[in-house]
Amino acid sequence: MNHKELEKSKVYITSQIVEYIPNSVVSKTILEKLTGTISALSFDDKEGLPEKISPFDAVAQIIEGKAEIMIDGASYFMEEGECIIIPAHKSHSIKGNKRFKMIVTIIKSGYE
Repeated sequence: MNHKELEKSKVYITSQIVEYIPNSVVSKTILEKLTGTISALSFDDKEGLPEKISPFDAVAQIIEGKAEIMIDGASYFMEEGECIIIPAHKSHSIKGNKRFKMIVTIIKSGYE
């Protein structure tokens, strides 16, 4: 993962922050602070993220294409422009049948 933040006070086209790479999931850090991180991710065909549990809430927003996000065994079929809050301490995974891009915002505060 690239931890270099994007340049501030510059306009970006959200879907162009991160590019597709064949057979890969690519992540680009938009903003990283002690209290959370915002990242843009691209997923090539049939790529995804395996099931895991995070101690923090996360907002996943689809910015291009479609994806399936599973939270505690329930499937949510997400399309461009839609977002979902993935609750802390819940198992979740992400997959797509075709290429897609998303923005993920992880909130680390409120768990002290």
